[in-house]
Parts: sequence; structure tokens; C-alpha cells
Amino acid sequence: MSNKLFCFGYGYSALELAKRLRERGWAISGTIRPSSEGAGEKAGRLRALGYEVHFLDHATALDDPAEILGDVTHIVVSTPPGTEGDVALALHRTDIAAMKKLQWLGYLSTTGVYGTRDGGTVTEEDPLHPSMPRSQARADAEAAWMQLRKDSSVPVHLFRLAGIYGPGRNVLRKIRAGKVEQRIDRPGQVFSRIHVEDIATVLEASIRKPRPGGIYNVCDDAPEEPSIVTEYACRLLGAPVPELVPFEQAEMSPMAQTFWNDNKRVDNSLIKTELGVELRYPDYQTGFQALLSTL
Repeated sequence: MSNKLFCFGYGYSALELAKRLRERGWAISGTIRPSSEGAGEKAGRLRALGYEVHFLDHATALDDPAEILGDVTHIVVSTPPGTEGDVALALHRTDIAAMKKLQWLGYLSTTGVYGTRDGGTVTEEDPLHPSMPRSQARADAEAAWMQLRKDSSVPVHLFRLAGIYGPGRNVLRKIRAGKVEQRIDRPGQVFSRIHVEDIATVLEASIRKPRPGGIYNVCDDAPEEPSIVTEYACRLLGAPVPELVPFEQAEMSPMAQTFWNDNKRVDNSLIKTELGVELRYPDYQTGFQALLSTL
């Protein structure tokens, strides 16, 4: 039986996985939001790569889900939940539960579901205490997917991703574009990160070794203060290092401020011990050095 990946959302991480699997001979299909900016152009680009494209949002269900999902063997869900919940579950819960060939489903969540630990470390066994509405929505979506597994034996796996970076999406590009004007000084505040290629590596490892109901933290080995990461990126580029600005005096949008609500280190032992993952970019230094050629 040939393998076919369906992406609920052709997002940044889902596309990295799709690209790899396509190179291995997999068929790829998935969705984009019809109302998103440039949706038509994106659909054209994806179809030119050989990907099947369908439109989906809370107002637009899949045209023929039985036909579209009938030969799908693997699903990755990267669509963020909205006020109406997870769109795949809201519109196609029954269809997913009825899939006969489905071997693996991966839901891409966030380490934000843990909330803050004041610099302490979290593992997959820790309770969830989301500190922001969007993180609570992710926790609710996780619970809904796990309930689907309980109700219908859909092989659900949860992946809690740290801050994602990679080609086209990184602080190096922002610095080179002159969009980084300050470094925020808040000693002891750390964030975890993960390169998009390593996300795909983890997902592939889980596909090879599925454990329905499994939950995995996906991050690198080097949580760090953002000001230190920015300084390293500037020196790597030979760019001036912005002055430190105390957190209380920093100019940030309300959305940007919310990212500073959480302060924790994320343990990534399970992806190594269970899935056998060896990170290509175990820290931001190696990741940034590799990204220089993409700028």
C-alpha cells in the first residue's frame, strides 16, 4: 500500500514534513484557508510541486471528505484552533474517525500549554497551566484530539513545539532587514527553540515508530535568554548589537508582550530515548550558522 500524507493546514512545519515525504515517493494532499492572503497563488505553487490542494476553514468544509481522505494513511494537523475550536475536528471529526487506512495522526501543539514555571523545567508528564488564551485553546484542542482517540481508536500523537525557526523565518533575517532595534533585558527569562528541519525529523521518527496517545516535547538542547540569542546573531552577521532595554521600558505590541508571560525550560529527553532522534541543530548557534547561506 502506498503512503499518503494529508496536511490539515499547509503550514511551515507541515510543509517541511511534506517535502521530505514527497522525496520518498509519498503522495501529498492538504488544505489552505480560502480567505488567506494569496491563497490562490499558494494553491498554484503547491499544485506545481505535485501536491493536492483543498480549501478548508470553519465556513468551508472539504467537498467530498470520503473521497479526499479515503486513501490517506497519515495526517498532520498544523491548523491553529480558533474561537470555534479545531477546524478539522469541528467539520470532519466523524470523517476522520471513519478512515480505514489511517496509521498515524500527528497534532502540532505548543509548549505554551505548560504555562510558566518561573525558569523551571517541564516534561511531558507535567500538568498543563496555560497562561494565555491561545495556549488554552491549544490545550483544549489537544484534549479534543485525545478524546477522538478514546472514542474511535484514531492513532493520535501530540507534539508540543517550542519556538520555531528556520529558512525564511529567523532573527537573522530580521536583523539584516533592520527590524531589530532593541534587546530586552530580563535576566533569567529563557525560551526554548526548534529548527523546522528537526521538527520534521521528530515527526518522521514517530511515523516509523508510532505510539498512539504519545506526547512529545519538541525543542533543542539550549534554552536561552532572547537578548543573548540576538547578540549572537548580530555578531554572526557582523551587525551592531542593539542596546539592552529593561523589560519594563521596552516598546512591544500587546501580542509580543504575551510571549514573555511564560518562563520555562523544556525537557526533550523523550524524543531521543524513545524515538531515537539525533537533532541536526541541537542549539541555536549551529542552527544560525547553517542559516547564513539562506539569507
